[in-house]
Order: sequence, then structure tokens, then C-alpha cells
Amino acid sequence: MSNLLFQTIDQISREKGIDPQIVVHAIEDAIVVASRKYFKSNEELRGRINPETGEIDVLAVRKVVPEVTNPVREISLDEARSTKPDAQMDEEIEFLKPTVGLGRIAAQMAKQVIFQKVREAERESVFTEYHKHVGEIVNCVVKRYETGDIIVELGKTEGKLSKRDQSRLENFSVGDRIRVVIVKVDKTAKGPQVMVSRTDPSLVQHLFQTEVPEIYDGTVQIRSIAREAGERTKIAVTSREKDVDPVGACVGMKGTRVQSIIRELRGEKIDIIQWNDDVVNFAMNAISPAKVSRVTIVEHTDKIMEMVVEDSQLSLAIGKKGQNVRLASKLIGWRIDIKSEEEKRAEIESQIDRMQEQVPTPLDTIPGLTASLLQKLQASGIETVEQLSNLAPEDLENISGIGSKTVEKISEALSDYYAQLPSYQDDMERIAAEHMFAKDVPAPEVAEPEEPAAAPVEAKDVKAEEETEPQPEVQAEAATPEE
Repeated sequence: MSNLLFQTIDQISREKGIDPQIVVHAIEDAIVVASRKYFKSNEELRGRINPETGEIDVLAVRKVVPEVTNPVREISLDEARSTKPDAQMDEEIEFLKPTVGLGRIAAQMAKQVIFQKVREAERESVFTEYHKHVGEIVNCVVKRYETGDIIVELGKTEGKLSKRDQSRLENFSVGDRIRVVIVKVDKTAKGPQVMVSRTDPSLVQHLFQTEVPEIYDGTVQIRSIAREAGERTKIAVTSREKDVDPVGACVGMKGTRVQSIIRELRGEKIDIIQWNDDVVNFAMNAISPAKVSRVTIVEHTDKIMEMVVEDSQLSLAIGKKGQNVRLASKLIGWRIDIKSEEEKRAEIESQIDRMQEQVPTPLDTIPGLTASLLQKLQASGIETVEQLSNLAPEDLENISGIGSKTVEKISEALSDYYAQLPSYQDDMERIAAEHMFAKDVPAPEVAEPEEPAAAPVEAKDVKAEEETEPQPEVQAEAATPEE
């Protein structure tokens, strides 16, 4: 009996993937529940499997106390020592209950308790196992469809590939083997729910690690990934060795490596970008295939930059529905504002026009003029600082009540006033320096792959569509970029 019981416990624990001790405790708890129903007693009961006989003993537990108030659960020290000579205060004394047939109802209840305990332990085991693998890539099999969601077989449990985690280019059949990313594990009433994804950027990173040996051994590093699943992915790579071209290594001979990844993603376009520690150069690489005229850092703290491109390159830089600039912004971690040369030229002209506008300034703005002097100047028709500045000393002396000494005071007050203002010419030079200093910056060169034949493959399959988009559609998108 003993061997048969423990063999059964061991078999159940292996099938469910749980600790055998959990099954033992489940059986003991089940016997306690059934015994309490059979004896109809308020005693504190415990179950224990006898390792020699395989029988499950039911024990009543009483606590040793100085004064007994509940005889069912408590016992005096003298009475306890009659059963156990070395009994101490607050010790728990166990009394063996008689072994009797529990009956059909009690046995059924015990069976349900065992199943429930084992099921809970199994769920906890599955949650613990898959929770520590969140973010990892796993292979699975498509099992069935449920209202647009795909249920996949992960081994011990099922995973859910929701509709929003599916690429629009992909269509699977029942029985297909696919690779997915475990993104989340939730505890639900029905057990742990493993959520998987095919749109997570880490899937692309895993595919490159699989296809490119240089990435797997660490020679080439993936520094950043920006992805819109089913549309386009931009991936920034760098090399730890000067002799290894990171872009060429990822493209492969005649584009074989990148084409293998594109096939796995059902035709999703991939741009492989050369990483650069200088954010300006990195941004110019990231916005490819568009050519950039100049880049200006607008705000370092908030990470905002302005990018100016030729008028003909504006729609290509923005991309279809703003996709190209949006992915480039995600890749570098900065907000990119793209403007054409014409738009930038109009903006600069507008700033210069505003600076050239002369706004009348009241005379009382000059702190060195007394109230009586202001009254004399205003009585003669001089209302603004600009009018006062245009008058010659002789004109001022012709005003009643103003002599040569007063003219000198007015001159000194005007000098002090203008000394406190920013120089107009300095402002003009600042605007020109901010917006015109890099007018002829050459566009970044696209890194070629290891083999000369690889470049046409990447250009044709990865980037050609945007360059050949119909002009009317592109112009409409460029007018309302998302970024």
C-alpha cells in the first residue's frame, strides 16, 4: 500500500510539473476536510501520511494551557503529561483519531479538494516558469483561432497572440510553427494567461542574432530598433572592430541575411542604419533614404532638433503617413521637426521683418529724463524715443526751456538707454548663424555591404517603394506630417 501510494504521488507530480510534497499536503488536507465532516466536531484536525503503512492518520490537536476554557481545543498541563510526560506549557499535543470509513460523500469531497489543490499548484508552477521568461523568444505551434486572436501551444500551457500583436502582413494556418515574444503573463480565474507577440521589436533583434554571426558573437552590436510591424523597421548597428562593416555584415552577401529576415516577417521592409555617437550625424543617417541639408539642435534638455531638406526631398523624408520621420525619431530618441528649404527661408525672412519693424517707444521709458523735461518735450510734439533720437542738438536747443546743458543730459540719458538694449546687428547675425551656418552640409553616405552586389538588393527590396511613390499622394502627406 505504501509503495503504491507514493508511486501514484510521484506520477502525478511529474505529469503536472509540481513538487511531490504539494501532492502529499493536498491529500492530507483533503482527509482533514472529509474527517471534519464525518466526525462533526470543532476539533483542530491534522492529516499525516504514515510512510510505513501508507495509511493517512487523522490527529486531533490540543494546546497545553494553564486554565482550560475550551476542552475541545485545549488541555491542562497535568492531563497532557499523563499522555506525554515531558509536555510543556503552550505545546500542542496530538491524539490519534480512530480510523473509520469516511463514506461516499466524504470521499468525494476529499477527491475534489485534492484536484483543486493540485490544479492551483499546477497553475502557480506555470505562472512562475513563464513569468521569468518574459521578453524571450520561444517557438510555438498555432493551435486554433478565437475571434481574431491566435491560440498557440507553448508546451505546458497555451499562449494568446492577440490581434493587435499580429502583423498585418502575416497569415498563419493551424499547425504552423512560429516564433513569438513572451510579453506578459497574467493570473486569471482560469489560470495563468501567457500573452505573446509578433510585433515586438525584440523579435527583429532575435532574428538578426540568429542570421548574423557577427551579432551573435558580439562583434556587431544592435544599438537601437524602431519598428512599425507590417510596415517598416529601422535598426541601428555599430561594430566593435574597425575592419568589420556593421551594415554590410547585416545585409550579407547579395543580401541573403537581410532577405531571410524579411521572409520571416512576411515582407516587412528593413532599413539598416550606421550608428553614430554624434546625434546630428546619427539623425542624418536615420532619416535615409532622404538627403538632409542641415540639422540644428533646438533644445538639448527636451531633445528637440530641426532638420532642413531640399524641397524635392521633403515628402521622402516624411515618408508615407509620416512613417519615415516617426521611425527615425524613435530610433534616435529625439523629436525631429522637418522643414523644406522654402519653408525655412520664409521663416527666416519673417523673423528678420519682425526685427526690422520699429515699434514706437514712449519717452517715459528713458529713466534719465525728469518729469518737467518730459513735459517740455511732449509740448513741442516729441512723443517717442525714436523721435528724440532723430533730433540734432540744435533742434533741441530751439525748444523753449532747453539749453546746452539740458541737451547734454538728454544725450547721456539716450546713451545709457541704448546701452542696456541688445544690439540689433547682433540679433541679425545670430539669426543668420542659427539657420544658415550649415547650408552646404553634404548628405550622409549610405554604407555599402561587404559584397558590392549587396547594395542593389537592399535598395530594391528595402527602400525602393518610398522613392517611387506617386507624386500627388506624397505631396498630400508632406503637407500634414504626423511628426
